[in-house]
Amino acid sequence: MQYLPIFTKLDDKPVLIVGGGDVALRKASAMLKARAKLTLIAPAFCDELHALQQQGKVTLVEDFFNDAHIDGHMLVIAATDNDIVNAQVHDAAQQRNIFVNVVDDQPKCSFIFPSIVDRNPITIAISSAGTAPVLARRLREKLETLVPQHIGPLAQLVGRFRNQVKARFKHFADRRQFWERVFDSNVVSEVQKGNHDAAYNELQNMLTGTAQPQGEVYVVGAGPGDPELLTLKALQLMQQADVVVYDYLVSDEIMELVRRDADLICVGKRAGDHSVPQERTNEMLVELAQQGKKVCRIKGGDPFIYGRGGEEVQVLAQHGVKYQIVPGITAAAGCSAYAGIPLTHRNHAQSIQFVTGHCRKEGQDLDWQSLAKPQQTLAIYMGVMKSPEIKEQLIKHGRGADTPVAIIENGTRKSQRVVTGTLVELDNLVQTHAIQSPALLIVGEVASLHHQLAWFSQQAQTSSFAQPLTEMV
Repeated sequence: MQYLPIFTKLDDKPVLIVGGGDVALRKASAMLKARAKLTLIAPAFCDELHALQQQGKVTLVEDFFNDAHIDGHMLVIAATDNDIVNAQVHDAAQQRNIFVNVVDDQPKCSFIFPSIVDRNPITIAISSAGTAPVLARRLREKLETLVPQHIGPLAQLVGRFRNQVKARFKHFADRRQFWERVFDSNVVSEVQKGNHDAAYNELQNMLTGTAQPQGEVYVVGAGPGDPELLTLKALQLMQQADVVVYDYLVSDEIMELVRRDADLICVGKRAGDHSVPQERTNEMLVELAQQGKKVCRIKGGDPFIYGRGGEEVQVLAQHGVKYQIVPGITAAAGCSAYAGIPLTHRNHAQSIQFVTGHCRKEGQDLDWQSLAKPQQTLAIYMGVMKSPEIKEQLIKHGRGADTPVAIIENGTRKSQRVVTGTLVELDNLVQTHAIQSPALLIVGEVASLHHQLAWFSQQAQTSSFAQPLTEMV
């Protein structure tokens, strides 16, 4: 370990920056965030630094650097473009045992600036000891997506209770166990939702021993399969849940991201095989929540687009069960994008309709006259088994037999397959290529763009920005 990672309190501590340009300005901004008493020395300063002085935030000294300027300072930063001056600053600081940082000159640094993830008061610092700052920045970007914004307010809340908890629990082990219960409780979800008063009351009740476990259901859209299409909120709630109730459409890669010790319950439905009736699933969610459990009801795509999420939330509301709804990328948007098929296009489609090929038996028939209109896109969910009827009805009601179609099997996943043809061939394409669910049917002129845009879409999906961390290095 070349550098000891420490967090230093700089409130009103004297810090010196040698330099007056853009680099000095960036370092000054970091020091001001830490509330340091900041002085800058340079023959001239940029306008932004003059503005900071007018606001009373910094002291500017227009002078050429000499060794005496360092005296009395806790930290010194050399931020000039003159190697001779930077070396002079370094040598003067070393002689006085004052910490010094020479920007972009790692051998002359006794302290370095890490990449920071700031969730005040939670702070995460990443350093490569000056050897690979761009890689450290990339690591920070990864962490920015994983550390939720509500962590800061949560830390502030629990900080208000530290003394009370110490008074209540004399032994460290007891305090640790209490805080573990807090971070597994509804206190976290209340802070996440911005209900700070409710979170405070919940924590107070836990401390006095009057709180009863309260369950909650997270109705989460997992997207069409690629785990990188999960929203940050979806990932965070998946890792908080005690129980995960999932469908067959949720990919294995996404299920790998749920909390390791969570109970897993599959209520999946396939054509002709409903392993758990929807009514029983609704009851199960209520029962689990009433037992005080945090339940993640995770669904492929978006829970409110052919995902029966609306039915489940209705039942939760009727029983007074708390719930959160997290949208997901629906199959039409995700699969079409990965196949290089825009759902709308000025030259081909001015509207789009989402349609399900699988309705309740007592439901109304589809409005085929409306669906057969030209210059629109149809995104048909669960349409593989009904492909003969879909072809017949669309052509019967006026859609051209030569209308382009695309069938996207396992869209956004590594096993994605795209088959294209024309509307008159639709059912034969399904049979010839042995299409299996999950599959999305796209009917409309935009399907013809697949061969033009698919290559670019594939390149975007495999760019370095989308790679796992181990592949970035």
